[in-house]
Amino acid sequence: MSEVREEAVDAREPEGTRSAPTAGDVADAARLVGFGLQPRLLPARDAEYAELIRRHREDPGFARLADAVAAGLGLIVLEVSPRAGMAVAAAEDSVFAVRMGDYARRAASDTGDRFLHGLAHLAAAALAFPRPEDLADDGYIGRITVNGVDAFVRQACRRLEERADEAGENTDPASDAPGLEAAWRVYVRRSATGATKDARRLASSTTGIIGKAVAFLVESGFLQRTGDEHGGTYRTTARYQLQVRDMASSAAMAELLDLGVVPVTDGTATLAPAADDDVLAADAGLPFHTAS
Repeated sequence: MSEVREEAVDAREPEGTRSAPTAGDVADAARLVGFGLQPRLLPARDAEYAELIRRHREDPGFARLADAVAAGLGLIVLEVSPRAGMAVAAAEDSVFAVRMGDYARRAASDTGDRFLHGLAHLAAAALAFPRPEDLADDGYIGRITVNGVDAFVRQACRRLEERADEAGENTDPASDAPGLEAAWRVYVRRSATGATKDARRLASSTTGIIGKAVAFLVESGFLQRTGDEHGGTYRTTARYQLQVRDMASSAAMAELLDLGVVPVTDGTATLAPAADDDVLAADAGLPFHTAS
């Protein structure tokens, strides 16, 4: 990605017109990268950040310098724009990398729970951006709810169970089986809210796990909380769209979308209609999507 940006910069800046960066230039470039590492900060809320974004877009030499600083820190520049700021993703060997395994270990000590946390993140991304055009449209905003993500995964699990029954597969989970075929068996055995008399959300329940996952996404600047309905309602940010674009080609996400749980026709996305004997909970809070 850095090679592509450097080629683009070189095309805009003829050879012989470049000047050596000053200490102030380096400091400004590092300052811009520092802003990019604050995921909840937007250029519209900080005049200095907005000015550095403008400079990056208009000054090829400064853009190359800032990108080099980011690359040196193990960061991949996804986009630099007024809408997303300097959106960066950490490479695997970066000191700033927050690996899903590390997050899951902090969120839960049980191996099964860690697995479910990963599934919750996958489902949230798939439900927020169900179509390729949603990811391509910079003006698109996805909206999800905690209960809606849980309903989405449970319906996907029912589809997988039907597929396993049709294939005559063993219903016992295989410990080394990859992908969603093994995941649904773990998920359906877990209570949605917990076993308390008031049905409050327990941390080990599926909605509790989803709640932790979306809270992490909020802290990371990927989602914004918009209300408390349906277990919590959220809207996507430009930074999250860029991150999901980066993971959209993953086999697990493609498999989840290919189940057909999220039919899309006229630009709206809803869960597929449930069968009469398989009705979704009334408070599922099925997500909707709209362009801004």
